Amino acid sequence: MARYVVDAPTVLHLVDHGLAVHPSVQLVAPSSIRSEALQRLLQDVAVGRRTEAAALQVHERVTELKMRLLGDRVSRGTAWRIAREHGWQTLRDAEHLAITRLQADALVTVDPELARLAQGVVPVAPLEALLDGR
Repeated sequence: MARYVVDAPTVLHLVDHGLAVHPSVQLVAPSSIRSEALQRLLQDVAVGRRTEAAALQVHERVTELKMRLLGDRVSRGTAWRIAREHGWQTLRDAEHLAITRLQADALVTVDPELARLAQGVVPVAPLEALLDGR
């Protein structure tokens, strides 16, 4: 079974486009992913990109996605080290990379900035890897 770390933009992309994750793929994410997705949906409502009803419906579908949620002391320590090594001011991106390093085959993200930060730190796979199970 292939294991891929995903971030909130990627999870929202999957739901928004009705994309089904291949049965042989396990999604892995920080334990904060659902809150981060809800925060992004709230921002979309605030700027008029989504209605409140549509945002809440998307969030419901996000909560139905099967994901292994992680956020233990070991991954947070690794996230801290990654952030310090790269001079980052927050742990958000580092946590995704730490979990990838410790628990997954690769990171899959639709966020070009996170993909850029991950280069040379952890393997990055294309979105299609979630869909075709490779």
